[in-house]
Amino acid sequence: MKNTYPSIGLQTPEVFLPRPGTDLTRWAVVACDQFTSQPNYWDEVERTVGDAPSTLKLILPEVCLGQPGEVDRIQTIQRNMKDYLASQILLPRDGLVYVERTFGPRTRRGLMVALDLERYDYSQGSQSLIRATEGTIVERLPPRMRIRENALLELPHILVLIDDPERTVIEPVGAQKTNMTKLYDFDLMLGSGHLAGYWAHSPAVESGVVSALAKLADPAAFQAKYAVGADKGVLLFAMGDGNHSLATAKAIWEKLKHKVGPDHPARYAMVEIENVHDEGLEFEPIHRVLFGVSQDLLAAFRQFYPGQVTYRACGGRDEAVRLTDQGAGSGQIIGVIRPDECGVVEVRNAPCNLPVGTLQQFLDSFLKAGGAKRIDYVHGTDVVGDLGRQAGNAGFYLPAMSKSDLFKTVIVDGALPRKTFSMGEAKEKRFYMEARRIAL
Repeated sequence: MKNTYPSIGLQTPEVFLPRPGTDLTRWAVVACDQFTSQPNYWDEVERTVGDAPSTLKLILPEVCLGQPGEVDRIQTIQRNMKDYLASQILLPRDGLVYVERTFGPRTRRGLMVALDLERYDYSQGSQSLIRATEGTIVERLPPRMRIRENALLELPHILVLIDDPERTVIEPVGAQKTNMTKLYDFDLMLGSGHLAGYWAHSPAVESGVVSALAKLADPAAFQAKYAVGADKGVLLFAMGDGNHSLATAKAIWEKLKHKVGPDHPARYAMVEIENVHDEGLEFEPIHRVLFGVSQDLLAAFRQFYPGQVTYRACGGRDEAVRLTDQGAGSGQIIGVIRPDECGVVEVRNAPCNLPVGTLQQFLDSFLKAGGAKRIDYVHGTDVVGDLGRQAGNAGFYLPAMSKSDLFKTVIVDGALPRKTFSMGEAKEKRFYMEARRIAL
């Protein structure tokens, strides 16, 4: 039975999982918005999955957006959802799911819940309980809406953060996992680590989670914790990964709600919540790559920030990365990786708190002026290095932000520049495992 807790915008979900005997390594695939400039990765996923039941057949990798056959593939996805339910490849189970995601030496802990989209607002300046941490690009929503609009199921790759330094919400659930039914425990494909999940459905566990979240959402405690006034709305759930996926769910709900009433399953979106203080969670920078550069990049950078920009050539990528990570200088340091040279740009008296915001303002202007054909946002030093060195490209390496700054920054300053941080590199991202019904 699904239980709803309006004061904290939460519902216990009905979770659909693959039936026993399914090859879970082939079932689970990485979030659709990963490896968008590396189609070879998705080709390898296709080969790995083959004819097996898989979430690959229920999602559309973003590398395929705008490509020939997109409409047919979306229709096939929607048929596959019906088939997987009708043939009982997917079976339902009510309740919270405790998740452990291991990559290398680190393990992240999470809890699968459904969040109330009525308590979420991604607009700039929002004071909602569930909030975006970075700017939402509404132009990116329509293609995602086409996929979700007529879908029976959602398969979440959304990671939502809570600020729980005392570890009162998720960690006590993990301490009881030996008393829970293990739902899955397997290695993820293509060297992406390990995933385990436990059915945390007991009333006592659920009550503990709800009570702890309610304490975090208490207005008086919130105001004291962040030293803010009553004009600042309580921020309980902050977007970590999947901002545009949750925004898509919100947009669909706004279209539907006047037709279907308040109790429709599309009102909620299933997500994994994680504690920003989890030792297994690291914030990684999201780097930028320009493709089809046709103008003098450094000249344009200097022109955009007149008198503020200096450039230093480096002996190679490693030196540019090291100097960027060190942040040595009086201004903000950004690594630049090009086919002919690597170096660092320093911007003095920068207009934004973070180097990513300073860089993004320039890149938006550079692209609008036709200085490059397109931009991509990538994870990992090797990826930005390899792509940046290709003919016609330019890569920008950015330093990581401190995860402890996230909540206070969003509460006080509002949403961060888009694509500011990532919770791990591409292979550490959430893999699709669970599904939830969003249509009657």
